[in-house]
Amino acid sequence: MKRTIFELTPQRSIREAFVEASSFLDAMRVMEPQRNAQLLLEHVLGLSGSSYYMALPEPFPAECRHALEEAIRRKAEGVPAQYIIGEQEFYGRPFEVTPAVLIPRPETELLVEAVLKYGQELAPRSEARLKAIDIGTGSGAIAVTLALQAPSWELLASDISPEALEVATRNAKQLHANVEFRQGNLLEPFAGLAPDILVSNPPYIPAEDIEGLQPEVRDYEPRTALDGGRDGLNPYRIMMAQLPLLSAPPRLIAFELGMGQAGDVAELLRQAGHWQEIVTVPDLAGIDRHVLGICR
Repeated sequence: MKRTIFELTPQRSIREAFVEASSFLDAMRVMEPQRNAQLLLEHVLGLSGSSYYMALPEPFPAECRHALEEAIRRKAEGVPAQYIIGEQEFYGRPFEVTPAVLIPRPETELLVEAVLKYGQELAPRSEARLKAIDIGTGSGAIAVTLALQAPSWELLASDISPEALEVATRNAKQLHANVEFRQGNLLEPFAGLAPDILVSNPPYIPAEDIEGLQPEVRDYEPRTALDGGRDGLNPYRIMMAQLPLLSAPPRLIAFELGMGQAGDVAELLRQAGHWQEIVTVPDLAGIDRHVLGICR
């Protein structure tokens, strides 16, 4: 593949550098060129928020020129800005992300909100010691956030990828979250445990749909974190089949899923027969993207 070239015009202000970078990304048909240009500029300059906007009239620092050119070049070639920056915000906190992990999405924050809400109903006292497990933790965003938002809970998390677990472990350490990480396939690392809560954002993209994803997702995010098998439901079926590995089923189970999968996943939970109530939670667009089973 021919190497993309972006060269910033010398003696630019920061505002002019932004215009030049965003125009280049737009010409390269990058989605949200202005947002991506600003993210990369803030990263290169070490600025954010009001400090970035206040600096716009200032001269662009010559010593930052190569770093910005390289960042914009990589973005133009399709690399997600979060991988270039090495970070993605989740629930108001910075999480390290690398190509070994899926980039956390805003809709997953709604899954965390639902788990916190229904988990607190299981044990209303703030000091209650619930045990929660996060399956397929990736960057650790769900497990770390739950550990910080509900410090009385005991959090354990698993992933089949040792590289992903390294990222998750660093995030937990950086954010001072107490999470125990285990390597293995779905529920297998927790055989013999009796968790109160099971939460998972597993791979749910149907295999034949992956080629139609946005290139920066298809070509750069880990395939094992995307591919949910023929219809996208394999991980949910496997987890239901693995439930006997646990010494008791969780009182609360919470899944994130793809568009159009809510009915099928809810039916899998009903067939398992462990939860008295099945609820769905919509995403910000009003589409059911989360299914929970609750045993009160």
